[in-house]
Amino acid sequence: MKSVLIGLVRLYRLLLSPWVGGQCRFYPTCSQYTIEALERHGAAAGSYLGAVRILRCQPWCQGGHEPVPDAFTWAPWRRR
Repeated sequence: MKSVLIGLVRLYRLLLSPWVGGQCRFYPTCSQYTIEALERHGAAAGSYLGAVRILRCQPWCQGGHEPVPDAFTWAPWRRR
């Protein structure tokens, strides 16, 4: 499943990304971040991290450098 999802992201980068243009406010880009998250954390957690990142990539977000976390939590906004 992880390979299929990575393939879909790469297909997006090949076919759709050139038409949409470089709009990502983050480094690495949202698509690269999603690929790295899928490779590190698997299909479910990687998809979740990628989706949360894409939802934050909008005009009211400052963006910046944000690497894939080494440890995964389902709710990063919660504090212990």
